[in-house]
Amino acid sequence: MSLQHWLLATRPRTLPAAVAPVVLASALAAYTGHFRGDVLAATLAISLLLQVGTNLANDYFDFVKGADTEERLGPIRVTQSGLIPPHTVRNVMLLVFALSAIPGLYAVSIGGWPLLLLGALSIASGIAYTGGPYPLGYNGLGDLFVYLFFGFASVGGTFFLHTGDVAPAAFVAGHIAGVFTTAIIVVNNLRDRHTDAKVGKNTLAVRWGEQATRRWYLALLVAGFLGIIALAALLRSPAPLGALLALPVARAAYRNFMARDGAALNPSLGETARLLAVVCFLLALSLGAGALAGF
Repeated sequence: MSLQHWLLATRPRTLPAAVAPVVLASALAAYTGHFRGDVLAATLAISLLLQVGTNLANDYFDFVKGADTEERLGPIRVTQSGLIPPHTVRNVMLLVFALSAIPGLYAVSIGGWPLLLLGALSIASGIAYTGGPYPLGYNGLGDLFVYLFFGFASVGGTFFLHTGDVAPAAFVAGHIAGVFTTAIIVVNNLRDRHTDAKVGKNTLAVRWGEQATRRWYLALLVAGFLGIIALAALLRSPAPLGALLALPVARAAYRNFMARDGAALNPSLGETARLLAVVCFLLALSLGAGALAGF
């Protein structure tokens, strides 16, 4: 084991999915006249720890359940490859989830019992995504889990901590973050559909097949940009429309996704994560600029 192996286990390319929704929610809170630096710091820490814990859980449980084998097409998994012993990955996973309780308790002190419930559900779902008696990712519910927790839960929870309220705009912003994050999972599942089918991991890509999964990816991107337009209408401001500058990034990601299959889809994971980050940060910057300009 080495520091490099642990860095690999955290899957750095997935971390934009943890950071982007928090930044977006904080920018929306600032736009409405509410922003707390302590909330931004706490929610970033919570989100990153939950993401890393979930990544370690996936690494461990996919190996235990036989989903990760020598046929794997994706990036190296530390448990399957033997870089880190399974029991060590499991123990560190539990430690990371426990550490998330430190900033989590601070969030609870601000937001009360709803944040305690949300935190508990987030940890349980992070484990249940690939672990437990009914793993979500193995039963076609992975996309829904990602949409809800990386969208509504992350954005809505962060916005609530800043403002003490959950406005309709927070739900629309949660939708935007959620669909682009779900698109990352779609790339992963399309790449792994053949090996997943062999071990009974019934993702939507396994259930629907290649062409429907590719159309699902496009539908998610379209839904995300429609969400940006809806947010502008809801706020009665053109500010969110600045995020439409991400359209060329989306077009390139989609064209590359459609032209690739199997292991060749690995770069599309990074491109789709980059699209999520670009959309959310452009939206955050646009909201900030709109607030300064008074519209």
